[in-house]
Amino acid sequence: MKKMKSVYLLAVMSLILVFAAACGNKSEDGAAGGGDLSGKIKIDGSSTVFPIMEAVSEEFQAANPDVKATVGVSGSGGGFEKFVRGELDLSNASRPIKEEEKTAAKEKGIEFTEFELAKDGLSVVVSKENDFIDHLTVDELKKIFLEKDAAKTWADVREGWPKEKIEVFAPGTDSGTYDYFDEVILEEKPMRRDAQLSEDDNVLVQGVTGSKDAIGFFGYAYYQANKDKLKAVPIDGGNGPVEPNPETIESGEYAPLSRPLFTYVNNKSVKENEAVYEYMKFTLENAGELASSDTIGYVSLPKEKYEEQMKKLDELAGK
Repeated sequence: MKKMKSVYLLAVMSLILVFAAACGNKSEDGAAGGGDLSGKIKIDGSSTVFPIMEAVSEEFQAANPDVKATVGVSGSGGGFEKFVRGELDLSNASRPIKEEEKTAAKEKGIEFTEFELAKDGLSVVVSKENDFIDHLTVDELKKIFLEKDAAKTWADVREGWPKEKIEVFAPGTDSGTYDYFDEVILEEKPMRRDAQLSEDDNVLVQGVTGSKDAIGFFGYAYYQANKDKLKAVPIDGGNGPVEPNPETIESGEYAPLSRPLFTYVNNKSVKENEAVYEYMKFTLENAGELASSDTIGYVSLPKEKYEEQMKKLDELAGK
């Protein structure tokens, strides 16, 4: 009889230990850890948003080694093409989703939610060797980047500047950065045909640093990462020259090139895949700090904005 009681007690204690271990398998910040989560999260899109989401994925996967959350870089437009076909859980974007993309998603039965991650100041850059550009107006940017009446030399942009051929580098047409510049600077008119385009911002960095007569543009983070060899050009949007920095980007003073950065989430993925919900929760809890870190260099949103979006995520997941 005593032997039976001992066996019973051992069984009960074993169950208690298993239950305690399961309950303690959540990390303090709410992201599941220790192998509770598994699966694959499909993420693609903007090269500008990539540094934020790459950092999120690295930290999330360290806590959840059975979850694969690799971040692709096919540009905002390229990401949306896959997203509206139902091929992605998250689509990163440096511009809002377009009406035609919304329509394509609706036709495929894809419902989605927009989440803002941080602020960016689209940075116009020249080589450190450039010793004549002190600032540019919006009209001068048009002279440089538009196909119609394109300036051939810097002397065509401003009197007194050298008669050297302008070399132009710009993001590819699938990039949200291209789209944003196209809207606020080019006003949806054709960019000059001799511009060298690339979806890879590192290629643009190399192009601009390779010539004192080159100019290009990309997200603030890529300028921050290369400011030892690049100069950010102050832009006069009508109220005098303003250079991009965290204060002018957050306030909107760096106009018209301050912009929000997003990720778009497939609602079905959040509801049906716990890993996607936990990943987005982790993103909203950490994106601000990661985005504004010295290694990335964007501008975080107010704390209240992340909290507000967390409630939206919970409602979406039925929490």
